[in-house]
Amino acid sequence: MQPNIQAFFDPVTWTVSYVVFDKPGGCCAIIDPVLDYDPKSGRTKHHSADVLIRFIRSKNLTVNWILETHAHADHLSSAHYLKQELGGKTAIGNNIPGVQQVFKKLFNMGPDFQPDGSQFDHLFDDGDIFKVGELTGKAIFVPGHTPADLAYQFEDAIFIGDTMFMPDVGTARADFPGGDARALYRSIRKLLDNYPPQTRLFMCHDYPPGDRPVQWESTVADERAHNIHVHDGISEDEFVKMRTARDATLGMPVLILPSVQVNVRAGQMPPAEDNGTVYLKVPVNIL
Repeated sequence: MQPNIQAFFDPVTWTVSYVVFDKPGGCCAIIDPVLDYDPKSGRTKHHSADVLIRFIRSKNLTVNWILETHAHADHLSSAHYLKQELGGKTAIGNNIPGVQQVFKKLFNMGPDFQPDGSQFDHLFDDGDIFKVGELTGKAIFVPGHTPADLAYQFEDAIFIGDTMFMPDVGTARADFPGGDARALYRSIRKLLDNYPPQTRLFMCHDYPPGDRPVQWESTVADERAHNIHVHDGISEDEFVKMRTARDATLGMPVLILPSVQVNVRAGQMPPAEDNGTVYLKVPVNIL
């Protein structure tokens, strides 16, 4: 069965979330959902998530999974809110404890936060198979951008997170804690060398150059031929040199500090303090 795919673009964070379902009245997975967050006021809203909810309810779908490709640094996840509203199990790659350990130390999260992945309902290993109604999904380990990145395959469609972007944008940075440009290159080649040319690749972001409209679907063939960073013929050493030099020029994402604190908790906010208020920390002179 071919998956039905509905994309939802968030223009504030340039993020694309997806609902993948087998049939109307059937089952679905949500991939990389966004929680609206205003960094000036610290206020959250559920507009982006509610758009997904309205679509899912309009199709009378049952949510089986809420899937994260990684612990994002550019947007907060609405996975916890969606689980409360719609059910389903949250999931991410089984290397997430390593990411949690790094950020537990960075944000001094304290003894109540256990860096063992238990905040998620399920941790996928490379090659794990799972069901979304009548659809069969597969988890594909693609580290490099972070140590815990996963792609999710449904038939001829693969949701690749931040591993690659549209061909004219290139590839994701690899300089976050635990990132590795060599691992990223090998993950990209894993996708481009092992899947048929017509395989559809769905991006988590688009940052269109010039006046190009926002796009989020490419193919293995397009990326192999035209990706400006990693088209066929680019060696691993060439890619690592380019990626390392480019990453050194990039500033931190606007939402990295609030987003990581929430996303390593599967979309939950830190626990409220003794005055009943939830706080997100800003470490000074660390990143």
